Amino acid sequence: MAVRATVSRFPIDSDALEASGLPWGLTLTPFAAKDENGIAPAYGSNGHLLPRCENCYAYFNTYCELDQWAWNCSLCGTLNGLPSDAIARYSNPHSIPEMSSSFIDLELPLDGSEEEMTQARPVYVAAIDLSSSEEFLELTKSALLAALEALSPGSLFGLATFSHKIGLYDVQGPVPVVKNVFIPPDAESKLPLELEDAMPLLQFLAPVETCKDRIAAALETLRPITSWERSSGAAQGMDGVLMGGRGFGTAMEALFNYLGSEFGNTFALARVFAFLSGPPDYGRGQLDTTRYGEQYASKRVDADRALLPEQTPFYKDLATIAVQSGVCVDVFAVTNEYTDLASLKFLSIESGGSLFLYSSTDDSTLPQDMFRMLNRPYAFNCVLRMRTSTEFKPLHSFGHFFPDPQYENLQHIICCDSYATYAYDFDFTDNTGFSRHSGYPPVVQIAFQYTVVVPPEGLSNSELPSSSRGKHTLQRRIRIRTMQFSAAQNINEIYDSVDHEVVLSLLVHKVILVSLEDGVREGRALLHDWLVILTAQYNDAFNLVQYKNGNKSMSSQIDITFSQCPQLEPLPRLVFALLRNPLLRFHEEGVHPDYRIYLQCLFSVLEPSSLHCGIYPSLMSYSTPDKLAYPRHSLSRAALMTSGSPIFFLDAYTTLIVFYSSTADSSLPFPPPQDCLLRKTINEVKQGRSITPKLMFIRGGQDDATAFENYLIEEQDVDGAGFASARGFVSFLDDISQSVAEYMK
Repeated sequence: MAVRATVSRFPIDSDALEASGLPWGLTLTPFAAKDENGIAPAYGSNGHLLPRCENCYAYFNTYCELDQWAWNCSLCGTLNGLPSDAIARYSNPHSIPEMSSSFIDLELPLDGSEEEMTQARPVYVAAIDLSSSEEFLELTKSALLAALEALSPGSLFGLATFSHKIGLYDVQGPVPVVKNVFIPPDAESKLPLELEDAMPLLQFLAPVETCKDRIAAALETLRPITSWERSSGAAQGMDGVLMGGRGFGTAMEALFNYLGSEFGNTFALARVFAFLSGPPDYGRGQLDTTRYGEQYASKRVDADRALLPEQTPFYKDLATIAVQSGVCVDVFAVTNEYTDLASLKFLSIESGGSLFLYSSTDDSTLPQDMFRMLNRPYAFNCVLRMRTSTEFKPLHSFGHFFPDPQYENLQHIICCDSYATYAYDFDFTDNTGFSRHSGYPPVVQIAFQYTVVVPPEGLSNSELPSSSRGKHTLQRRIRIRTMQFSAAQNINEIYDSVDHEVVLSLLVHKVILVSLEDGVREGRALLHDWLVILTAQYNDAFNLVQYKNGNKSMSSQIDITFSQCPQLEPLPRLVFALLRNPLLRFHEEGVHPDYRIYLQCLFSVLEPSSLHCGIYPSLMSYSTPDKLAYPRHSLSRAALMTSGSPIFFLDAYTTLIVFYSSTADSSLPFPPPQDCLLRKTINEVKQGRSITPKLMFIRGGQDDATAFENYLIEEQDVDGAGFASARGFVSFLDDISQSVAEYMK
């Protein structure tokens, strides 16, 4: 559980918070195996015996004052009595996790019988779009063959297809058999036949260890639906015009109901991989993609605002059905046509899954992403609760979860991997703030309750009854992190404790929210205004602007680079980069709305360092493939030219580029050899990613260097089409300086 705060020393009251101009909050990666300093939790059992405060329900922790019979809550100060079993347990504190560490992970007893506990076979279903191309199906087959290698023994796998009909594959016999159910073409009708009646679910779900070859054989039989098949099965519109044939919505709804019958019996969580090659245009949940081609300018409509909201609540409602059926959906869209991910995204993010977008089949990393996703541990049926000491409270929460309808600051997460990150911002409960001389510093406690499937090798045989050996087992656990912060006595202490990457994370969450509600222009305006106010507050705090005859002598004196505070120095560059990012660039600059939605979903779950890389890529240089020259350059042509280095490595999170300058010595090996330092760095970067970055090698003067040069943003105009100019970042700082001068008048 990694936790990082925007400031490690909290503002002492609401006046200090406002004067700082900074967001106050934190980011949280609950299922990370270690904390932000690389320290693992103290593990134990009997989590249900952990004492809780009678007033605020916080858990007992190392910051609580403990005497023989009672303990004081470190969050609210309440005196609580200790039950007799806790008194006996705490008489030997060295063996008790909550007495030795403020970061603990304890096992909880499971509800239900021991037999139910062992019925935990992981279930995976692939749903493949046949209204597609041969290239799409070849890529999908490669991805699923990679997935089969990553699945643990004991898993069940189902293969389904969709077009104008749903195909269910039985691979448990000697020859794969497919049963088809035709989809009604209109948007209201449901299937004429339940999938269970077409093929019993346990006939559809095949054990991976015994059927892997037959699953692979079934994949080889997949072919795209021909135009003849589609015209005979799909709806004919006026004058015989074909009305589509991708019945994605109906297929997903039917699959969830199909799987839901065995939820809690055969499986505790089913994962559906939906492979999509274009927009749903048939049956329930069909989408109107003509809105992308509309001329918004002539209607005086903001295209960015018009294309970001969903056009139907169908997929949001469908996500609710998925959750009730115990299903988590990962959507893999392989398409360069408008697919309206603004509507489809809810199916994945609200069911605990991921959304992937690949613009073509040629260089897609889909197989690697599938293998990577299934190879990392995940928790499910998670509940996340943040508590704070009484002086302050969580104000907003950000991330792919859904809030509890009854309890405040309680979030449910259907499926959570070790990368998934969430964010919170804080506010004071009243005007008092933290006491300057109090013995009770600010405290944050995060409780994360979750379930994991433990494979048979994860438990010793003595832990299981003989009838259960060889089966997967469910384990319910609670992970608790209690953190004590200090309150800053002045604004210098706040500024000196800033973590600029966490500040960026909260800004990204807020501008995404504003963009979705009010459009991209409003998101850009919010970001610009925030930097102006921060710069003004900083200049005021350090008395950098002098008064002459009662008036402030302005812009020539304004420090727009935060030269007095190294922790704030990166922020103008990060804001400029965020304004140049496709997340906030205008529709008329050629930013595809589906790509913007994909970035919103990706950036909403990245931990701060990864997000920093996605917004402002890191650029390092090498004098040879085995020798690092400079670890960090600014993203400008000038930096490249003045460095004199022949080799550059750019990491933009989703893309990695090795660039050899046109002046590089011809004796330098290209591409870099596999055993060199540069390759080792690339491999380490790739291993630490939640997705597989695309790797490119470019030789300056010989290859097209556009892909690399597009990342050199500092000479690009912040509001223009990104063409190199003498303006760029310098001009942006001038604009901020003038705006600060206006603000401070």
